[in-house]
Amino acid sequence: MTPTDVAAVVRAPVTESAHRRTARPRRYLMTPPEYFTVEYSINPWMDTSAPVDTGRAMDQWRALRRTYTELGHSVDLVDPVPGLPDMVYAANGGLIVNGKAVVARFTHAERRGESVAYAEWMAGHGYPAAETRHVNEGQGDLLVVGPVILAGYGFRTDRRAHEEIAEHVGMPVVGLELVDPRFYHLDTALAVLDDNTIAYYPPAFTEHSRATLSRLFPDAIEVASGDAYVLGLNVVSDGLNVVLPSAATGFAEQLRQAGFRPVGVDLSELLKGGGSVKCCTLEVHP
Repeated sequence: MTPTDVAAVVRAPVTESAHRRTARPRRYLMTPPEYFTVEYSINPWMDTSAPVDTGRAMDQWRALRRTYTELGHSVDLVDPVPGLPDMVYAANGGLIVNGKAVVARFTHAERRGESVAYAEWMAGHGYPAAETRHVNEGQGDLLVVGPVILAGYGFRTDRRAHEEIAEHVGMPVVGLELVDPRFYHLDTALAVLDDNTIAYYPPAFTEHSRATLSRLFPDAIEVASGDAYVLGLNVVSDGLNVVLPSAATGFAEQLRQAGFRPVGVDLSELLKGGGSVKCCTLEVHP
């Protein structure tokens, strides 16, 4: 699908009722941070000299899971594996959409073992997972917006994987290049709020990618640096309720003004590994 065709799909006229914010029950996949620690550094957020309280990380993770269930969503679990401290960041495990699954192929050797566990879950739940020849880091870089997948590249996912993924799941993929290493995955710089609405941090992207986002989502919410620097865009939304880091107070107000309900959670311990709400949550799209 050409960029013009994608724009037509994303910006197709919708009814007045479609503009009303409506929550839709979701299915999420999560992994407890039982073995979470920061013992290596593969992104700018990770400081191996900083102490990590795994018990506190577990408490914060449980609170996030409880938030989802209280909002009416279901949560499936993948058991953590010793020696894989980043496995709590379940979003990176792959992509499940359109009845198809793609398992992650990680850039860094430290995380490659995670793919086995997520592929086993996918296969065991009716989603035999395809593998890509090129690096893809799952929903860290592959975000579904209605009929389109926004796909980040520049630090982790290889742009050549986009075509493989589009062919397998049968959906158009729009590439977006990231340029700031603090925003190493797309889900750290862009949030999907509903099937037509996104929020993003413009300085994280190239000029060309900013132009693409402006064309596809002219009503997108642009988030300020103060909120972006606490991974405030690393959110999970059901179309109405937006679960986000509680420190992103400015973004929370923007969401209220746009008719969403911000739900703040504290994941400060897990932020030490470079992740927050979305990183901990792999959505099983219908």
